[in-house]
Parts: sequence; structure tokens; C-alpha cells
Amino acid sequence: MNPDTPILADVDPDVAEQLASRRDALRTCGVAAAALTVPIAFGAMARSAFAQDGGSLPAEVVDVLNFALTLEYLENTFYKTALTEDGLISGDARETFKTIQNHEQEHVEFLENALGAKKVDKPTFDFTAGGKFEPFDDEKTFMLLSQAFEDTGQRAYRGQAAALAGTPKILTAALTIHSVEARHAAQVRRLRGLEPWIPEDQPGVPAAVAPVYAGMDETVKYEVDVPSVSTVNAVQVTEAFDEPLTMKEVLAIVSEFLKS
Repeated sequence: MNPDTPILADVDPDVAEQLASRRDALRTCGVAAAALTVPIAFGAMARSAFAQDGGSLPAEVVDVLNFALTLEYLENTFYKTALTEDGLISGDARETFKTIQNHEQEHVEFLENALGAKKVDKPTFDFTAGGKFEPFDDEKTFMLLSQAFEDTGQRAYRGQAAALAGTPKILTAALTIHSVEARHAAQVRRLRGLEPWIPEDQPGVPAAVAPVYAGMDETVKYEVDVPSVSTVNAVQVTEAFDEPLTMKEVLAIVSEFLKS
């Protein structure tokens, strides 16, 4: 992460100095030093980003962060499992998914550090959704679910922005993750031969993942029906704007892939 981001801007000077010293050590000591430093850096960033007056997080914020952590657990576990399957992911796509998995691992560690003892337990997942999919036997199915999970994640983060509006540091930190989830979604769609933006409600997806795209065919934006007052057609409008998903909608999607 860039040390000039807002998350690090408010780090305690002593901690910032430690991070800077560790960063210099990384440059000279290489990968071995990085392996030791990353957990410490995540802890410092999380404490800085999520520190609140009074020393505790509001209950609603804890709920939102645990909601986000559950999504990150799902994505990280999905990619970790897929990358252990020999021959599942071919060519350059394998390196792409290694990178994505590393990002998801970092998101997990960041949120775990932020929540501390208040973090939820990692669920047990069923990525077949009760036998509807075989994502670890077929690359096309794996990529379909990858796209669905990433599209769910970016819509979920947006859906919780209002709940975090009263905690600016937390909102900023969540948005830094949201934008990366959107990049993941665009990259996976490119690997599947699709445009990076979502047209309408993504026709043609299996019924089990159709709820991921519910509401994406909406053309009324901020109380204006855009096609009726412009030359922009409905598909172009839906590609230009992403709609949020509520926590309830996201949990209904995720529940298809949960054992516990």
C-alpha cells in the first residue's frame, strides 16, 4: 500500500517512524524481511484507520465490518482452494488469480486486525452451492463464480457506505477495498471475454447467481429517468452506473455457498 494514502496519514508519529524504518529494511533485506513486516504493518494501519474516540467501535460499524470480513473470507478461501487444484486455471490466468488471492488475504488480515476480538469466525463454505456448481472441476465455472463473487463484493461495499458515513476513517478504508474489488471484477470479466462493465442485469447467468445482478437494469438515477431525457439508451445507462446491494440481499446470495 502507498504510504501516502489517507489510512497512513493519521498513524501515530512513532508508529509511522517504525513503518518507515521497516520499509527501508525491506529494500535491503528483500522477501524475508517482507514476510516478517507485513503482519506488523497491517496491525498498525488497522489500529490507525479504525481507532475511535472512547476506544471502541459502534455496534453498527462492527456489524458492517464483520459483514465485509465474511465476504473476504469467502473470496479468499475460494481462490486458495482453486489454486491448489492442478490444471484448473490455465496460462496467464493463474498468475492473475494468484494476485487476486493475495489481495483478498490482505483484506482479511486488515479487517481481522481492525476488529480484534470482535471479529466473526470464518464460516465453512460449500462452493458447489448444494451441488449446483463444480467450480474446481471446470475453469469456466470457476471464473463464472469468481465474477459473481467479485461483483457481489463491490456492490456490497457500496451498499454499506451510508452506514459508515459517521466514521470517516472507516469509510475511507472501506472504499480503498471497494475500488480493488471492482478492479478484480473487471479483470475476471475480461478473462471471460466480456466487457468490464455490467450491461443491465447480466442476462444469461445461471439462476443461482442471478441475484448478484438484481437491480442493475435500473435506468432511473437520482430521480431522473436518464433515457427519457437524453439520447443515452438503457443499456448504456446501466453500464455507466453500478447499483448497491443491501446487506440482506448480499447475505441471501452468500448463504447459497455456506455450510455454516
